[in-house]
Amino acid sequence: MSRGPLKAIVVGAGIGGLAAAIALRRVGVEVEVYERAGELRATGSALSMMSNAVTALADLGIDLHLEKHGRQIQRFQIRTGRGRLIRTLPFPEACRDAGAPSFCVSRPDLQRALLAEAGDCPIELGAVATGFTHTGDGAEVTFEDGRVARGDVLIGADGFHSAVRRQLAGLDDARDGGYVCWLGIVPFRHPRFTTGYVGHYWGSGQRFGLIDIGHGRAYWWGTRNMPPEASHHWRGGKGEILRAYAGWADEVREVIRITPEEDIIAVPAQDRPFLENWGRGPVTLLGDAAHPMLTSLGQGAAVAIEDAVVLARCLTAASDPARGLRRYEDLRRERTRELVTASRAASDAQHLENPLRRALRDLRLACAPRRSLLARDTAMLTFTPVPATS
Repeated sequence: MSRGPLKAIVVGAGIGGLAAAIALRRVGVEVEVYERAGELRATGSALSMMSNAVTALADLGIDLHLEKHGRQIQRFQIRTGRGRLIRTLPFPEACRDAGAPSFCVSRPDLQRALLAEAGDCPIELGAVATGFTHTGDGAEVTFEDGRVARGDVLIGADGFHSAVRRQLAGLDDARDGGYVCWLGIVPFRHPRFTTGYVGHYWGSGQRFGLIDIGHGRAYWWGTRNMPPEASHHWRGGKGEILRAYAGWADEVREVIRITPEEDIIAVPAQDRPFLENWGRGPVTLLGDAAHPMLTSLGQGAAVAIEDAVVLARCLTAASDPARGLRRYEDLRRERTRELVTASRAASDAQHLENPLRRALRDLRLACAPRRSLLARDTAMLTFTPVPATS
């Protein structure tokens, strides 16, 4: 299309969309971002920026200074619901072997860091994409309000309900995870809540996470098995959540108790069947639009950032944009498929209700060789740079 620098249209200004804009601009691609929301306002939850995201960004010389925005993970423990320690994971050592620390950070703080790095990148708000067409040398996107955007490539980074994915491949029925997720952030102090603490607590058909995100705040999440009609339309209050965790560890009950009810978010757990083909011609997908996964491994944001860096590298190395997009998809397919599958398997294991199966699960973790846990986590946390073309 253009005779000057390559131009990319990114649909979606979430974590993946902003990361794509940053990465593409870093390699000299012109970028316009279009976001359906009327304002850039992140929800009050948090997420993990794992070592693989940090090293992926570093591959392009990008540093978000996450130590200022969140908290580095220093201790990762698995406990029973009542607080008995099952296993301290060798997670900090795995981060070291992967080449970078891992951080936990609130979504608003991460969004601010990404926007600062994006600088003067054009971001159009209130732009609800309705469809796209292939032009002779690029793609054209139309929006609900009549706006039209044209570029050499189109990146669908518009999340779980992606309009770009819908046109490319249809939206497969969302797969329910079988539980509801409750999320909250609150200032918190407790003897067990030490600096850099990540604690996962496993019960019967439910879990709890208690995580230090820095600045004196705890991010917590709780899950409980329930059918889709209940998890998708949950309208219970904080009292119901407290009853669900009656008898659990003191720090679990206390962090729920002090969280204002209006600050608690409830969302259903969902992913989609893995999509093998993410694009055609000048169009591709990225992040949750391409490979939404359950949150059990905390890799959703990190993998979207990996996508962004690989996409940028492939576009600049290709003889034409479409070829670069196909190479990006080929390089990302195996990695993302494995993580979608592993996230669902971890979710299923952690939500067991059968007492015998739960006891065996806990025993296997407690007795697992440390080297095998270290190798498993290191592999998950390691970003593989784009190989040079032959």
